Amino acid sequence: MNNAIEARKMLRAHRYGVLSTISKKFDGYPFGSITPYLVDHDGSLIILISTLAEHTKNIQQNSRVSLISHNQSDPQIQTQGRITVIGDAKLASNQEQIGLRYMRYFPEAQAYLAMHDFSFYRIQSIAIRYIAGFGGIHWVDMEQYALQAYPLIKQEDDVVAHMNADHQETMRLYCQHFRQHEALNVTMLGIDCDGFDVRADEKVLRFDFALPVTDAQQARMALVEMAKIAKG
Repeated sequence: MNNAIEARKMLRAHRYGVLSTISKKFDGYPFGSITPYLVDHDGSLIILISTLAEHTKNIQQNSRVSLISHNQSDPQIQTQGRITVIGDAKLASNQEQIGLRYMRYFPEAQAYLAMHDFSFYRIQSIAIRYIAGFGGIHWVDMEQYALQAYPLIKQEDDVVAHMNADHQETMRLYCQHFRQHEALNVTMLGIDCDGFDVRADEKVLRFDFALPVTDAQQARMALVEMAKIAKG
């Protein structure tokens, strides 16, 4: 696997990071804030932010940002995997469509959207620094990181609905075998070319595909193969 795919998979596995913006109030000093994010199908980051927030005011003045995320289950800060995205944050054009997907991952954000001063911004990366661990430090090839549109993007909702309606037990097996997690209630949240996400009771688990998939048929084949492995 190349560094670009590894970096994208790490970003997809995480749920929040430190967003650094360029301060409007303090003459260009960096300003950091904890921000949930969702990786979109193309690898860009989606954040939901309020017009009242300091980081939003900074972005409206200067769109240049960075966001760092790390392996949030590993207490060894200096040796764990982490990734820094450098890019431009701009108001997303398809707010409603983004919102439907975002709410599957962050249902608690529904209350924020009801306030009407929150909007989705897209961080389009221009550079990524990926640290896989001690000695594994890379600047990612952005041409390999970025993804062109693929059919699964439009097919995602149907795949998710099908898995949630007909394959609850299979998803429990995924959780048990691949993540050693016993769960009663399981729900698929989203699926992309690199893998899929499941809410297992109160925990969100990420599952990576062995190979990238681009459409619903390839996704089905990958999911069936994982089910065979999980069943032993």
